[in-house]
Amino acid sequence: MQPYTKQLDGIFPSVCSLDCPDQCGLLLHKKDGKIIKVQGDPNHPATKGNICNKVRNMTARLYDPKRLQQPLKRIGPKGSGQFAPISWDEAIDMITSKWKNLIDQHGPECILPYSFYGNMGNLSAEGMDRRFFHRLGASRLERSICNAAGSVGYQYTMGGSFGIDPEETIDTKLFIMWGINAVSTNMHQVTIAQQARKNGAKVVVIDVHKNQTGKWADWFIPILPGTDGALALGIMHILYAENLVDQLFLDTYTVGSDELREHVRQYDPATVSTITGIPLEDLYTLARMYGQTKPSFVRIGNGLQHHDNGGMAVRTIACLPALTGQWTIKGGGAMKGNSGYLAFNTHALQRPDLLRNKATRTINMNQIGQVLLAKENPVRSLFVYSSNPALVAPNANKVKEGLMQEDLFTVVHDLFLTETAQFADLVLPATSSYETEDFYTSYWHNYVQIQKPVIEKYGESKSNVELFKLLATKMGFEEQAFQDSEEDMIRQALDFPENPYLKTITYETLSEHQFVKADMRPIFPGKLPTPSGKIELYSERMIQHGYEPLPTYKPITKDSDLPFLFIPAPNHNFLNSTFSNNEKHISMEKEPKLHMNTEDSLKLGITDGDMVRIWNERGECVLKAVPGDNVLEGVLVSQGLWQSTPGKKQHINSLTPDRLSDMGNGAVFFSGRVDVEKVR
Repeated sequence: MQPYTKQLDGIFPSVCSLDCPDQCGLLLHKKDGKIIKVQGDPNHPATKGNICNKVRNMTARLYDPKRLQQPLKRIGPKGSGQFAPISWDEAIDMITSKWKNLIDQHGPECILPYSFYGNMGNLSAEGMDRRFFHRLGASRLERSICNAAGSVGYQYTMGGSFGIDPEETIDTKLFIMWGINAVSTNMHQVTIAQQARKNGAKVVVIDVHKNQTGKWADWFIPILPGTDGALALGIMHILYAENLVDQLFLDTYTVGSDELREHVRQYDPATVSTITGIPLEDLYTLARMYGQTKPSFVRIGNGLQHHDNGGMAVRTIACLPALTGQWTIKGGGAMKGNSGYLAFNTHALQRPDLLRNKATRTINMNQIGQVLLAKENPVRSLFVYSSNPALVAPNANKVKEGLMQEDLFTVVHDLFLTETAQFADLVLPATSSYETEDFYTSYWHNYVQIQKPVIEKYGESKSNVELFKLLATKMGFEEQAFQDSEEDMIRQALDFPENPYLKTITYETLSEHQFVKADMRPIFPGKLPTPSGKIELYSERMIQHGYEPLPTYKPITKDSDLPFLFIPAPNHNFLNSTFSNNEKHISMEKEPKLHMNTEDSLKLGITDGDMVRIWNERGECVLKAVPGDNVLEGVLVSQGLWQSTPGKKQHINSLTPDRLSDMGNGAVFFSGRVDVEKVR
């Protein structure tokens, strides 16, 4: 690793490491060796100097007095939060000796890593850690808690994560923000849409909750949860029926248009209106607006894929731009994510060849509670990093029960004593992204960025790369893969001739310029990475995988007879569990609330500000009610993953189901049912 810059004062380029599509370019202001201010880099072409409150107040997180500075060993009962400091040598010895014994007795699959993208740096998230656990032979983790269902669904239609270049949406005339609270989670797309508005563009938001993005829109369309696919099929019905399709585009660049035309006849507007809760007149207005406005852009969010039918819903929406020929018009198209343009050499970075037993089992991260409680072939050691499953995983009470097992040896590597760390046997202090070298690839804009160390490591904290190198050495792993430096790993990842978009991006160009854009070119004319090379409205591959070949609506699972659908949505000032422990960010967000329709509140005798109990067979929460017209009848929404505070029941993932989505084995946070009552 390059040493952190020795300059105590100055302004240094940086990149935001949060799991956010915008991945902003930053400038860090240093004084006396510490970051005193974080601002946006005005020279970054996509983010242009604007940053969110979360990042603007990042110093409160970096220098939070609760931040961990040294390894801690549990000295009290699990969950008691009683720890004593130990040295790094003792910690590494403790882990490796325990693992060697477990491997001798039960085999390496009894060890499970659990991680996600708490730090979006590619080395941090999927570098030396993957190499280490592959070589160890530990159980493999299916990391599908976020975007798995939608990514698979979009891929069936478009061949991969390829969408419009967001910088081109300055020319868009109609924005459809579908299932995305962009004001809170994709602010720079909002900024571009605002600029396009000045040239006459309109913004339509389709969502289950009139959040900040819904209030910002020109037209907010509330929809019943899990019915997005039906809406897209209803729009298709009208487009075909009223001859609003671009037949030349369909004939040239798609397969299955004729089959789709016949298929969507069954999704007549009256039926779709009943399914979605959208008035018939609004359905026609939306379809005609989309069919008659060019260029139009559909921004597909994360929200709608967190349903039982989320993969098919995204697959269906992804077909819409083909029907109206948007892809050949600058500013037209769709986007679920853009990571396909920035795909790097994951084999070189992660080294799956180090895994000797190719039949090693895979465990889905969404079902970690079930897994930890399993009696057959149990997980006996859990290593958590860049994630906080006690707060972010579904069916949280089951997760807690699993973490409480005395015979589960748990290690957590984090910046703070998180909810998960409270149950650990050993807690290790982690560096922030500003203390390490890494490279970053956005899933919204098309720039690769590099981070060089800007500040000294906090206390005795170590990066993921450093930590897994230490563990590899102690385990006796002698392969060159565990000797590689951060620079070596970045070079290996960027050496990927299979992706022509990366051809101008090297370690040298990144080091010189801080960010470099992929070598972009229009999607059409061209060949997509689908089996046909075209947009697949009809997919033979889906038949092979056990799915319907045409976009199809299937209702979400009714997992109980409870009357309300519950949506645990993100809030404005946290990012999943990140910042939920920081007093500054808590003060900005104030408190957890439950949004409900006024008609429902009147029936239940609930008024604004009442405390209400919300529950199902998995758990319960007590939240402050906010009746209004921001949700449809029968829908409840609460925003944010709030810290588990003694005496308060506000952990909304105690209510969420841990079954898996139709595609990609994703999470179905938004498909649970609950009941609600006023706290007497």
